[in-house]
This record gives sequence, C-alpha cells and structure tokens, in this order.
Amino acid sequence: MARVRSGIPGLDELLNGGFLESSTVLISGGAGSGKTIFSTEFVYKGAKDYDEPGIYITLEEGATNIWWNMKNFRWDVTSLERENMLKIYKVGMINPQDFAEGFEREVNRIKDMIDDIDAKRLVIDSTTAFGMWMGSEQNIRHSLFKLSEELKNMDVTALLTAEAPGGKERFSRFGVEEFITDGVIALYFKPPQRALFIRKMRGTKHDKKPHPFEITSSGIEVDSKQEVLWESLE
Repeated sequence: MARVRSGIPGLDELLNGGFLESSTVLISGGAGSGKTIFSTEFVYKGAKDYDEPGIYITLEEGATNIWWNMKNFRWDVTSLERENMLKIYKVGMINPQDFAEGFEREVNRIKDMIDDIDAKRLVIDSTTAFGMWMGSEQNIRHSLFKLSEELKNMDVTALLTAEAPGGKERFSRFGVEEFITDGVIALYFKPPQRALFIRKMRGTKHDKKPHPFEITSSGIEVDSKQEVLWESLE
C-alpha cells in the first residue's frame, strides 16, 4: 500500500512510514492542543516537499486567519497558492432545514477544487463545527458518515479535526467521528507538556505509546524516541 508522508518531523517513524494513501484520519484534541497547526503543516509540507497539492477546508476561522497563522511559521504559502499547489476554502453556514441541498452543493465545490489543482491532500477543520449545524444526534451521525463516504470517493488523503470534550480517552464531541475514520491521532496539552498518541490506524502497524511533541518556530516536531507516561495525560 502506498504511503503519504505526513511532513511532520518524527511522526512518520510512528506510522510505519506515513499515512496510507486515500485514508481519512481524525486529529483530535482540546483547545490549544495544536490541531490546526498539525493540519496546516500536513497540507503545506505536502505541497512544498512532496509536490502534492492540498486544500484546507475551514468551517470556523476565515481564510485570512489561516494564511496569517501559516505565515507565522515563515512558510511561503503565497508562492504555493500562486502555483495552484495550495488552496484554503471557507465553507459558508449550511441551514439545517436545507441541509441535504447545502451539503451536496459544498461537496461539489470541494470536488471541483480537487479536480482543478489535482489535489492529493485535504483537511476539514472541523467536524465539531460541522456537527453543530445539525439539529439532532441522528442527523449528525448520518451526515458525518455521508461525509466520510464522499471523502473516499474523492481519492485524497484527508485529515478531519475534532474538538475533544476532555478526558484522555474521549476523542470527539459527538462520539462518532473516531469510528468513521481510518485513523485517530490524539493531541494533548497539559502545560507545559504536549503529547501525541496514535489511537488507531487501520491497515498498518503503528506505535502505541504517547510521545512528546513541540510547536517550534517552523511547526510541529514529534520526538519519536521519547515516551510520555499515559498517567501523566490525566
């Protein structure tokens, strides 16, 4: 099975070489844990280092804020955008009463963008915001499963972010996101310690212990040689 390098130093050593191509992976964590940085680094490094165009879909922050955050790491996002290697798209609010039509419209726009730049990587930030638009738990589950199916059809390697409500073994707000994705990577921040834990990764061997990571001036770096005590993540 082909591998997709994450672009995050130290992570691929824990993933047996990288993400499986066309897989969908949930990036879970509380506020300030590093989910957005992780996801933007994935699309940026994919475009810059591996010649794989990427699209960042945001449901919360505006595109301008995402660009500004990326430039804080001295990433040359302007050149990549100009070369059609990187796009950021802000999804507008979908009315719950008109969700089916609105959902299909946005999915078609994303598909068009993927075709336009031949994207290989995709981020959706976040499933939590997506679920908040729904009127019931049943709608949330149905819509997230449908989104997962659509991502498979798009033939991209995708990251979905999710806000974890607290507790080291709770990975999503709605309790369904971790089941519809192929993998789950949990990010923890208990000041001053940051840790990363690969909860699952279908179809491949992966490391099963928490590891420390840092947010440096150039992005996230995982220390694959060191481990973090599971008990310390409480």
